[in-house]
Amino acid sequence: MPFEAVIGLEVHAQLKTRTKIFCGCSAAFGAPPNTHVCPVCLGMPGSLPVLNRKVVEYALRMALATGCRIAGASRFARKNYFYPDLPKGYQISQYELPIAEHGAVDITVDGKSRRIGITRIHMEEDAGKLSHDPDRPVSRVDLNRAGVPLIEIVSEPDLRSPEEAGAYLRKLRTILRYLDISDGNMEEGSFRCDANVSIRPRGQAALGTRTELKNINSFRFVEKALHYEIQRQREILEDGGQVVQQTCLWDDAQNRTYVMRGKEEAHDYRYFPDPDLLPLVIDDAWIETVRQGLPELPDARRRRYVEDFGLPDYDAEVLTSAREMADYFEACVAAGAPAKPAANWIMGNLLGLLKAENRDFDRIPVPACALAELLLLIDDGTISGKIAKTVFDEMAASGKTAAAIVAEKGLLQISDADELAAVIGGILAANPGQVAAYRSGKTKLLGFFVGQVMKETRGKANPQLVNDLLREKLGGS
Repeated sequence: MPFEAVIGLEVHAQLKTRTKIFCGCSAAFGAPPNTHVCPVCLGMPGSLPVLNRKVVEYALRMALATGCRIAGASRFARKNYFYPDLPKGYQISQYELPIAEHGAVDITVDGKSRRIGITRIHMEEDAGKLSHDPDRPVSRVDLNRAGVPLIEIVSEPDLRSPEEAGAYLRKLRTILRYLDISDGNMEEGSFRCDANVSIRPRGQAALGTRTELKNINSFRFVEKALHYEIQRQREILEDGGQVVQQTCLWDDAQNRTYVMRGKEEAHDYRYFPDPDLLPLVIDDAWIETVRQGLPELPDARRRRYVEDFGLPDYDAEVLTSAREMADYFEACVAAGAPAKPAANWIMGNLLGLLKAENRDFDRIPVPACALAELLLLIDDGTISGKIAKTVFDEMAASGKTAAAIVAEKGLLQISDADELAAVIGGILAANPGQVAAYRSGKTKLLGFFVGQVMKETRGKANPQLVNDLLREKLGGS
């Protein structure tokens, strides 16, 4: 019997506020353990939470960017459970009345677009962090993260494959980074995903029994964990068994899931309204102010690149996948570079350089205006595309401009027809066998002759002129 997967994702995004959600402690990552704490985030008796307005503004940004309906009144609830990294014995979250509901994001997988519904977005505080000693039965708790602000983005069970789940997560992170409300760093835990997955006979409306996969720290591992879990559930059902509702963890070393605990339900947390926090009231004026401050979002920017710059869909998709890359591209074009060559160089040479040197876009060694200058030198025939790659590498290493490097190293393109004709004449005379073969119909040998000219001129010959002159001379008797 053919089965289909049903996947819903719960994403926790840490917000880039300076302070925590209910107190004035720093929310910065990487401080010595238990130094960013106070009576409020430590849950001391008598301490009272005060809501950080910036957290609400950031949640509103995400709600608007994903087309959610924003609640005029929402409220915080206590989610009760015991764990050593939760000093109060409960987590302040939102339950019955979240700040936003009923949004969506569009994804594209294998050329097919789908709309994935968002059930809700709500605000909550993070818990602390436990670290377990590998050599002895000791665990340590760091409460710096306790009280750090999160938004939880809960999808509808609309995803049907691990690849769709990966595309959805990447899209969410891109939107968060465009909005500048989260850095989306999975390694530091500021973008975390729990996946709920079940399978059912294809065409059946009722959902199957689901399992939850928790705290997977990379997009690739999310997809691998889902593939494993879908196959595990399929084998159970095909053998006549029943899937048990439970929470599992992913072991990337063994490429398998293992059971953490039985899956709890909402009533197990004994939610009730937090008596220390008033209902949150958001008026239309505040929503409109936040709306006016939104940047151009990736989907709109992608469409503009296709329409205004004439870029292929693929180029536009890649360039807008990161706000910093899109900003760099537009700065390059604004400095005079032709759009398509700029896109090619950014997606090829520049991304290759960043990957090789493990750099982010905020540490690009070649400014956009400098790349534009290089592309203009190619465009006006001053240097060839081949020489430009050498110049680019030198620009990245030295910080010098393209014009300075070309002048210093004598890399000006040779576009003098007489000079190139003399070089070509010598090469044809030295390779009579290849000349005869070309004239007998083996026209692919043109590439051989072009290569010889480029070798002789150390890559400085004008490629188009070389091709034209070769065809002219080889076409003769």
